[in-house]
Amino acid sequence: MAENTTPTDKDAPLRDDIRLLGRLLGDTVRDQQGEASFELIERIRQTSVRFRRYDDLDARRELEGILDALAREQTIQVVRAFSYFSHLANIAEDQHHIRRSRAHLLAGSAPREGSLAHALDKAARALGDAAPDELAGFFDDAFVSPVLTAHPTEVQRKSILNCQTVIARLLDERDRMRLTPEEQEANDAALRRAVLTLWQTRMLRPARLSVIDEVNNGLSYFDTTFLRELPRLYASVEDRLGAANGELPAFLQVGSWIGGDRDGNPFVTAEVLERALALQAAAALGFYLDELHALGSQLSLAVGLVDVSDALQALAERSVDHSPHRSDEPYRRAIAGMHARLAATWTTLLGNAPPRPPVAAAEAYAGPAELAADLETIHRSLVANGSAALARGRLRHLRRAVKVFGFHLAPIDLRQNADVHERVVAELLATAGGVADYRALDETARVELLLGELASPRPLASPHMRYSDETESELAIFRAARAAHLRFGPGVIQNCIISKTDDVSDLLELAVLLKEAGLLRPRENALDVNVVPLFETIEDLRNAPGVMDRLFALEPYRALLAARGQLQEVMLGYSDSNKDGGFLTSGWELYKAEIGLAEVFARHGVRLRLFHGRGGSVGRGGGPSYQAILAQPGGAVQGQIRLTEQGEVIAAKYGNPEVGRRNLEVLVAATLEATLLAGEAAAPDPAFLDTMQVLSDTAFAAYRGLVYETPGFEDYFWQSTVISEIAELNIGSRPASRKKGTRIEDLRAIPWVFSWSQCRLMLPGWYGFGSAVKAWLTTHPDDGLARLQHMNREWSFFASLLSNMDMVLSKTDLAIAARYAELVRDTALRDAIFERVRKEWQDTVDAQLAITGQQELLDGNPLLKRSIRNRFPYLDPLNHVQVELLRRHRESHDDERIRLGIHISINGIAAGLRNSG
Repeated sequence: MAENTTPTDKDAPLRDDIRLLGRLLGDTVRDQQGEASFELIERIRQTSVRFRRYDDLDARRELEGILDALAREQTIQVVRAFSYFSHLANIAEDQHHIRRSRAHLLAGSAPREGSLAHALDKAARALGDAAPDELAGFFDDAFVSPVLTAHPTEVQRKSILNCQTVIARLLDERDRMRLTPEEQEANDAALRRAVLTLWQTRMLRPARLSVIDEVNNGLSYFDTTFLRELPRLYASVEDRLGAANGELPAFLQVGSWIGGDRDGNPFVTAEVLERALALQAAAALGFYLDELHALGSQLSLAVGLVDVSDALQALAERSVDHSPHRSDEPYRRAIAGMHARLAATWTTLLGNAPPRPPVAAAEAYAGPAELAADLETIHRSLVANGSAALARGRLRHLRRAVKVFGFHLAPIDLRQNADVHERVVAELLATAGGVADYRALDETARVELLLGELASPRPLASPHMRYSDETESELAIFRAARAAHLRFGPGVIQNCIISKTDDVSDLLELAVLLKEAGLLRPRENALDVNVVPLFETIEDLRNAPGVMDRLFALEPYRALLAARGQLQEVMLGYSDSNKDGGFLTSGWELYKAEIGLAEVFARHGVRLRLFHGRGGSVGRGGGPSYQAILAQPGGAVQGQIRLTEQGEVIAAKYGNPEVGRRNLEVLVAATLEATLLAGEAAAPDPAFLDTMQVLSDTAFAAYRGLVYETPGFEDYFWQSTVISEIAELNIGSRPASRKKGTRIEDLRAIPWVFSWSQCRLMLPGWYGFGSAVKAWLTTHPDDGLARLQHMNREWSFFASLLSNMDMVLSKTDLAIAARYAELVRDTALRDAIFERVRKEWQDTVDAQLAITGQQELLDGNPLLKRSIRNRFPYLDPLNHVQVELLRRHRESHDDERIRLGIHISINGIAAGLRNSG
């Protein structure tokens, strides 16, 4: 399975890696499946490359003929081979990005856009003499947090990811080291073994993933990337800023929803939350124990050769380590004592013995601050006594890790739907005898009643009453959160998010439930977590500023907000707003909501932190994070930002430590630039805003007209995509729909977008834009195009929108999508809808090229264009085979091998597209 491209010289190593991995995969197929299977797969590959590269229609007909004639077992072998090649190509591309980054650094090139070095240099130039103070102020107040979420587009098993990690490490070794012939031979053999292991590792899960499985998957990225790369990133920023700034606060943290996100997931219970928190704590404490052990082996400094501080000497004397062999090694004794205390902390918090036993029993640490203080004692002693260099390695990174990750590793957010909170509060009120039918009250009456409950320290729930299963479950979650605060500290759970927020009472209902668990204490005006509204639909986004305005006008809530430092977080939903109103309108309404929220918060003197609920695909708010953050309206960032990292994007961004470090840098760099350097660009030309509103109105009508107002569209969607099969696939703990049935309104946004990606139509990422531009040009024939071109040049929001759409359109393939459309049984319905989609696609492409001035899609992004050129010949056979398998599966539901082939093809196509969910 060789790869033939004509890259520039700098891309030659990428070509070599793809050829190497393709050859190893081909050899593996030949050895494992036989020469005939290898020859078949190679013929398919060569024919697909000929068709895709040279637009050879004879090759296309030949390819279709080969694939249509495949027997069942041949089909599965072909799907496996091309799926694994997509995975291997991803590894090669990631390694090439690392290679190119290193080449820039080795050549002494100027820092690249998106790096922290570039952002800091840019700030220094723009701010002049004020730069040191401005940067210090930024980092003092900044908060940047990617939040890992488990969603059913993460189709990779951890075992597959482990195999890929081994292959990436071996490629990296070949790239960085000059290997001897013997070392080269060993590397070749190891690569061959790794590819064989990948081929023989089951790609799919035999059973649906549990929430705890998802927790463990998420923890693997802490072990691989976050625990080590975050401290190094902090150190890099501190060194670049200089000693005058000292140690930075913990402004960059990783959060998680895994184990706390209950919205539509009945499997997230109080017991699951408690277990997730324990697993996280074990990961953090285990890392610290290992690092202390290694640090002790390194700091073998002896009395008589080095002086130590009185504090360090006292720490050594308090140690439980009394070995005569270390009597003159105070640092080792001190660290052994710290290790023993941390081991006792493990037992206290987790109830069992740690993996590495201590030298003796010791008192547990009361919290991470005590451990941090002991590490600080070691640091100060080293610095004061001529050993500062020893304080800058492992010790420095461990000190930072303890301050960032604490004993809880990452804060877990709680999330639930507003309707659930409403039902629980209604039951509590009715049972307590206060209000017989809370849900019948209007908004004004609800707010008045809820404020009264918040003012009273009296709980509503009684331990002597039996409530509905839903109410019992919700109360148990909040009580578990309170217990976690007492056990691990307040950093363990910091946010409670309300899905489908549409008015003030939704926030107050959550506040009442927090009061029931002791997380809100009226007499102290104490609120232990952030109450976070999530505005998701188009209507909710439009109402968001008004809801927050009314909320801030309530004095009791403002008093509670004071306990949170007058900072209010608001989450914005990209996925549901897109499914509700389409790509263009979703983006525009999000932008307007941010402007409105910034104005409301400024008027009330409340600090705004936006939490962006972005997915991996453009249809769910995805796309490059750097451009997305810089495209935010003025006043929307304010040094504070959280954003979700979802599905397969987590593996793509953080599965490799160096790639993960780069992605973390991008988030900080963009937040810094958007906060300190927005300048005049923060206020776009009013004419741009007017134009966007007109475009949005037309696009909204076009999208709603197709998806929600066309009779039979629901049937078209379910029959022409893999949505039914995705619902069966064991790729997540969460059901595909919020309710039973096939209504698009009830379908989760994630499988909605994922399904359109699989059939290569990508409809949620572009539909409606062509109609909008066409109508605009009709009503503005003289200057309409010039206006749009000007917006693309001068307005980062519009440019980012077009850039994301450029990527989606380039991954769309109408010829392949047409084959999926043939699965629709109603011929008239199929032809009518697909022709409508085809016309809108052409209008959208025409508009995109006219506005950007490109001759072809992705002219402005040669790296992605190259990537697509390399990988699409391997995706086309997967799509073709998937269509045929779907046809066979829907004719005969009892063939497990056909179902297996479909599920493997879903995995392979997702890997090839990389940001499909």
